[in-house]
Amino acid sequence: MNSAPSGASARLHEIVKAYDVRGLVGSQLTEEIVEALAAAFVDEIGAAGGEVVVGHDMRDSSPAFARAFSRGATRRGADVALIGLCSTDESYYASGALGEPAAMFTASHNPAAYNGIKFSRAGARGISLDTGLSAIRDLAAGYLEDGIPDAPTAGIVRELDVLADYAAYLRSLVDLSGIRPVKIVVDAGNGMGGLTVPAVLGTAAGLPELPIEIVPLYFELDGTFPNHEANPLDPANLVDLQRAVVEHGADLGLAFDGDADRCFVVDERGEAVNPSAVAAIVALREIERVREAGETGEIDVIHNLITSRAVPETIEGAGAVPVRTRVGHSLIKDRMNETNAIFGGEHSAHYYFRDFWGADNGMLAAMHVLAEFGVQDAPLSELGTRFTPYAMSGEINSTVEDVPVAYARIVEAFSGRGEFDELDGLTVDGITAGDEPFWWFNVRPSNTEPLLRLNVEGEDRATMERIRDEVLALIRA
Repeated sequence: MNSAPSGASARLHEIVKAYDVRGLVGSQLTEEIVEALAAAFVDEIGAAGGEVVVGHDMRDSSPAFARAFSRGATRRGADVALIGLCSTDESYYASGALGEPAAMFTASHNPAAYNGIKFSRAGARGISLDTGLSAIRDLAAGYLEDGIPDAPTAGIVRELDVLADYAAYLRSLVDLSGIRPVKIVVDAGNGMGGLTVPAVLGTAAGLPELPIEIVPLYFELDGTFPNHEANPLDPANLVDLQRAVVEHGADLGLAFDGDADRCFVVDERGEAVNPSAVAAIVALREIERVREAGETGEIDVIHNLITSRAVPETIEGAGAVPVRTRVGHSLIKDRMNETNAIFGGEHSAHYYFRDFWGADNGMLAAMHVLAEFGVQDAPLSELGTRFTPYAMSGEINSTVEDVPVAYARIVEAFSGRGEFDELDGLTVDGITAGDEPFWWFNVRPSNTEPLLRLNVEGEDRATMERIRDEVLALIRA
């Protein structure tokens, strides 16, 4: 029987998550722990004698953590390219363009008290617990207990600025120079979008001016998040953007999370555009683009199992193949590489691109939306409605004392009424007859908390609400 981890191992088990490292600064994540994780990262991926890219966001603790990581990496024989302040997708760009592994210091959308590390293998490939992160955790525990041994030859640190190259690369993937004049409000939430938006959509990186007028909200980099949390997934954090779009008579609004790798879109009425609609819009554009470039044969596009049914329908309608996956960042990046898919969309507003090394890039998704909007006369609300034909509940989390018992209640209640699928949690696809409206729902247990996460979609709102309320009653009974 395995005993529970103790000492350094227990500390690391607290903060090493399924896809990244995340913890409270000082009490859980310290410079000593970061240095040990850096040494372990170099060992696990065989980076000694090569180079590791290290970037960080605007959190107060991030620069010191980046320096601590550089110390640990160089002690184990790796050189470090320190790219400084950057968004997470900018660190992916550096990893992909340089062909080197990377470490990005950020806690994404989490509050100011947190920080963390997102690791990448060379070429911006993800690392999860199943693909090396658990080994890094265990090696780091040993280094915390016994000390970090110095490699025969220590690495060196160089500073590198990749912002201009990153911006130019994104401009090369989506041409916005010919769109109609567009006025947008951008809420950076005091996160890294305050650095990357002026570079990519403006002229801060020395690129030509685009026909885009930007009304900035909270572009000042401030890891204390003085205005609101940089988490656009919470509707409360979209309120300022929604109000500003209407007040300024803007065509649309964009909201970035803290490390600017996710982007949420608001239409001219101040209404949020469903991330599944964004995924469908981008999927269609990417399919058309590669076809026009002469690509033949099967074209795969990934979507996770809680995106709207409209997403695979759009993919199939464009002559491509929808590939359904479980929910999860590193998992989808792995599937992008395995299938050579041109694009991947998650309902959480993560969007992945083959031309961006299979990594996610919220800025690139926003550029596709701007490009599609900018070549037609209709308002964004009309475009969004076209790709949102069905009613979705959004993710509803319920605290449950006994998750397996609640799960069993759902299975019993819907046996014979739906087709069951356990790719990720439980998906029930309603068995309907004749003209009955379709419905489906997914219930997934949290990996870390006593929660069940529910997503429901119906052909119409009444159907969605009926199924939603029934499943919630079973979950919370």
